[in-house]
Amino acid sequence: MNRWTKWNGLEWPSAPVVALLMMALLTSCGERDRTAGIYFPLPEGPQVIMESEDQAFSVDTLLTDLVRPWSMEFLPDGRTLITQRDGTLIQVRNGERLPNPISGVPDGLRDVKIHPEYESNGWLYLTYYQDPEGDDGGYTVLIRGKLDGDAFVESEELYRAGPYQEAGGSFGSRLAFDHDGYLFFIIGGRTLDERHRRIAIQDLRSLSGKTLRLFDDGTIPADNPYADSVGVPLEIYSTGHRQHQGLVVHPETGTVWSTEHGEYGGDELNIIRPGRNYGWPLATYSLEYDSTSISDDPLMVGMEPPVHYWTPSISPPGLDFATTDRYPGWNGDLFVASLSMQLLNRSVMDGETVLRDERLLEGIGRVRTVRLGPDGWLYLLTEDNGMLLRLLPAASND
Repeated sequence: MNRWTKWNGLEWPSAPVVALLMMALLTSCGERDRTAGIYFPLPEGPQVIMESEDQAFSVDTLLTDLVRPWSMEFLPDGRTLITQRDGTLIQVRNGERLPNPISGVPDGLRDVKIHPEYESNGWLYLTYYQDPEGDDGGYTVLIRGKLDGDAFVESEELYRAGPYQEAGGSFGSRLAFDHDGYLFFIIGGRTLDERHRRIAIQDLRSLSGKTLRLFDDGTIPADNPYADSVGVPLEIYSTGHRQHQGLVVHPETGTVWSTEHGEYGGDELNIIRPGRNYGWPLATYSLEYDSTSISDDPLMVGMEPPVHYWTPSISPPGLDFATTDRYPGWNGDLFVASLSMQLLNRSVMDGETVLRDERLLEGIGRVRTVRLGPDGWLYLLTEDNGMLLRLLPAASND
């Protein structure tokens, strides 16, 4: 099922794995509906059908030639925004990349997120990494502004974390609004060197390896868990994260979930809870790169264990839940992007428990982002070969 062959410059499943030229793409009502593609039209021709354990599907290539894409967001007016790390904020309408990207945005773009009440207030949030220049450090920065046609205007800086002395490859930041309107903001755990990096992650005076919780204007809620602690940044919500680059709020339960890169194995799936310490490097399933132990015990009193972990590492930079009837066999499952394994990981869920994992699309490229769009489809961004993909449900070949 995971054998691949070259076709048109890309890798696709070989004939023994899939049935070619099957037309029966399904919507939630079980019929082909070409009006269902709110942001991208549905394909007109035959599709290559693949089988997973519980859901047949096809891969729809929507865009190519992207340059290190990081994140995407869907606007109510039908536009899709895609951030590239060179500072390009691409806009797409009706499946077509518009000739003008959004102007007025900074270099080093990472995440993009609209306010929960975007239709009434117009706030668009961006994060970026400002690389060090000379003796000055680098910073992970959160800003917000509004769109005026093709321009990002009324920009204001809400938060700046740093300084860091390294380039921004590992300072991935993600944003998520919870059901109460709080803004969660994660910052990677990177400082001068590995020894200082590990110390900083457990140091409550440092922002490395922390989850922050803010109001939508960047101010700090008075009920944050460390609000009464002397010398601790009041915005810290959780600590002990080695390199958490995925963040999502479950659309039904409102819980905040995060994925975290381990070192040699031990990538983690966590539920972010107030004031919890997630252990790095004191309690971890990770090993050193020479296969020696990092911690004496992966479970330690006072440290929050992961909901699930991956060994070997999959390098998980993004995640989302398929809470949609579009995919009957996947409804409620968690989908996790994978950089190092170059695949999409499906975690079969029972509440907050992972029952098993299934690897999909092995060899598709370094999957940076997975998003469930407001139209109910799953979308993927691959950063090395620069593609935007959509998964469409299909009738099984069985």
